[in-house]
Amino acid sequence: MSDTSSALRIVWIYPDLLSTYGDQGNALILRRRAELRGIRTELVRVLSSDPVPVEGDIYLLGGGEDRPQILAAERLRSDGGLKRAAERGAAVFAVCAGYQIIGESYGDDADNPLPGVGILDVRSGRGETRAVGEIVADVAPELGGGRITGFENHQGRTAVGPSAVPLSRTVTGIGNDGQTEGAYQGQVIGTYLHGPALPRNPHLADLLLRMRVGDLAPLPPSWGEALHQERLAAAL
Repeated sequence: MSDTSSALRIVWIYPDLLSTYGDQGNALILRRRAELRGIRTELVRVLSSDPVPVEGDIYLLGGGEDRPQILAAERLRSDGGLKRAAERGAAVFAVCAGYQIIGESYGDDADNPLPGVGILDVRSGRGETRAVGEIVADVAPELGGGRITGFENHQGRTAVGPSAVPLSRTVTGIGNDGQTEGAYQGQVIGTYLHGPALPRNPHLADLLLRMRVGDLAPLPPSWGEALHQERLAAAL
């Protein structure tokens, strides 16, 4: 953590612009799974009018429509706080519009390329068709593997550059390009999965926690694991 004597700081970025699909659930489940293990947490909500603090441990970005996405990208680039936090080793988890804008570039509603924040080596544009529906994918083995599930609703198509690695391989659904879903680079993770993603995939939430606190005590199976299995069964 940023300070071993302090709480784990979970920073929820721009909920006024990037929270179209209930992505607040990602912050809530991270906090819950940390506190069940006796890890104190602090949830910091950063509005688009506020500076992004550099001292956080886990940064979360959600989904949004085209215009809020552009505004969020412009403000994050001019602010610089998220990029500095990533450079000092913070974990970042970004969903859909958030995933696109933390990359090197993304497309506006006319598919004109716009600069991203530049903390993940991906480039996104618009596909010919919209990807809508349940998606299932297998996480990269080096991240611990496992199958993830979510709901995608996007027209983006994302190319993963040489400095990043696909987060997972699609079993069903579109994701980046019909073959891979999401990307990661160090402790920065991007994905198209809504649902929200972390409540539907508790092991993915634990992956983010381990990035900042190290080994975690196991938790007994609960509603999160049951939801994960129910959604997998429904999608396959």
